[in-house]
Amino acid sequence: MASLATEDLSKLLASLQTTQAHPIGEEQDLKFLNQVLVSKELRALLLVHKKVTAIVGKSLSPTHENNEVAINEANLLIPSVSNSYGISCEVIEILQSYLHRSGSRFARELILLLQRPSFQSLLSVHDTISQKDYVPKLPEIPYDGDEDELTVKIVQLVKSNEPLAQTAEPIVGATIKTDERTGKIVIARVMHGGAADRSGLIHSGDEVIEVNGIDVLGKTPNDVLDILQKAEGTITFKLVPTESQRESRENRVRVRALFDFTAALDRYIPCKEAGLDFRRGDIIHIVSQDDPYWWQARKEGDRQMRAGLIPSRMLQEKRIAYERANSANNNGDSLVGCGSSSSVVGSLSPSSGAGTTTTQKVMYSLAENDDFDRQEIATYEEVARLLPHPAAPRPIVLIGPPGVGRNELKRRLIALDPDKFRTTIPYTSRPAKTGEADGVDYHFLERQQMERDIDDGLFVEFGEYKGNLYGTATRSVKEIVELGYTCILNPHHQALKTLRTGEFKPHVVYIKAPPLDVLKETRGAAYARSTFDENCSRGFTDDELQEMIRSGQRMEYHYGHYFDDVIVNGDLSVAFDQLLTVTRKLDTHPQWVPVCWVV
Repeated sequence: MASLATEDLSKLLASLQTTQAHPIGEEQDLKFLNQVLVSKELRALLLVHKKVTAIVGKSLSPTHENNEVAINEANLLIPSVSNSYGISCEVIEILQSYLHRSGSRFARELILLLQRPSFQSLLSVHDTISQKDYVPKLPEIPYDGDEDELTVKIVQLVKSNEPLAQTAEPIVGATIKTDERTGKIVIARVMHGGAADRSGLIHSGDEVIEVNGIDVLGKTPNDVLDILQKAEGTITFKLVPTESQRESRENRVRVRALFDFTAALDRYIPCKEAGLDFRRGDIIHIVSQDDPYWWQARKEGDRQMRAGLIPSRMLQEKRIAYERANSANNNGDSLVGCGSSSSVVGSLSPSSGAGTTTTQKVMYSLAENDDFDRQEIATYEEVARLLPHPAAPRPIVLIGPPGVGRNELKRRLIALDPDKFRTTIPYTSRPAKTGEADGVDYHFLERQQMERDIDDGLFVEFGEYKGNLYGTATRSVKEIVELGYTCILNPHHQALKTLRTGEFKPHVVYIKAPPLDVLKETRGAAYARSTFDENCSRGFTDDELQEMIRSGQRMEYHYGHYFDDVIVNGDLSVAFDQLLTVTRKLDTHPQWVPVCWVV
């Protein structure tokens, strides 16, 4: 078969016809063989075989000329995909979902194989190579130095529905402006993925001379926009190339937005039509950071090719700092930004192994440092995808205002599946009470020893109540994770500063209070006991419920950019189901986390 060619097939058919004229076997077999030999599929297969054989033969040839031809022809064998790493992540997600349902040993083995660093590195290298453009670049047309002649280029684009506006962008995927020094119309920026970018012929800084044969000398960007809007079919540009045509490659940076942005409300964006709106928590693919003030970006997973404009990190930080300084000088702190107090009520739950649902209230001696929190300017956080690791489940941290129901959600989660979920046993410097056991209800330490441990940074959170210290030890969290359990924590929200690190890789769930009317109705119907009263013998007052909402607002204002999920605890059963969904998602789906947790 290796040497079989088209002419050989013709000889074989002729021989078969002779055999049919003088049959020596079953007529049905001869008929079937004849159908196979004359089929289009076989002929196509032979042509492919011949082509591949020729390429391989040339690549093995010792002559320089043949090797060069072989390389050129081999370029026809392009990769079928350029995102094999992403496909492998999707396959792992599907396998993990199947493993969760079936417990298949083969699925587990395949997951471990696909997660091997060597295999993932191979896929990453494959994708990097497949996305490179190795086509040789032609040299620029030389400028002969004659001042009476200009080097121009003619670019023709098919008109689309993309924006180009004054200082802005529709129709061709580029923005135009008037050069302040020369008064000429120039290309301000080329939007990644737009028609101009795909052409590869239009660059930032190019001077526009004509549009569809109309001279634009002395015209404004709005005049050029009118020409473009009236054009039909194709648009022809006559451009003077910029002296420096730096190639701008699309990068792979992904960030989590830590603020809301609406382009239509931004007074300073070069082009509102070119802006990309997003909400806090959205994952954004930054494709270009060439402009120090306005980045080009797409939302992750968005199939639209053309990128949009968003404020850069530097620009947004300057804006926020200016707004805060203005607010402090003119109006003082805003409602959600104020409320720094000398003490904050938090809670630490006893061990789930004790079988009790009571809580130990802790009065933190450290003030809620809102002034410090305001110094942190949250704009973007660079992220990467973290695959689930069955042997080291991520801790789940429940954050929320006192009384919102975090303790009850944690208790229900652990009671539902104690073989999967565990919580830490708090440490305290107070003496054990009657019936309490060391290592079951609390870990009891001498005050001096606990103070030394706190100074050594061995606690993720700590506080003082009625002269006794309470805290959660770092090693307690690590031990639970190392044993393969999901650690459930509900610390004071300031503990996020020590918990939200690559060491723990927590998933932060904010338990939010519903509106006041719903809060009053649901807590009253459930006969909920006030957490503001040490004796827990009465229900919540209206003032306490309002304080719960205000406390949550302050928490969202200062720490909302840390929240991975938000659950509104109106109906406790609904909130618990949503929390279960979050835990299953962590077991089966990759999550976006700070890039330093993955690298």
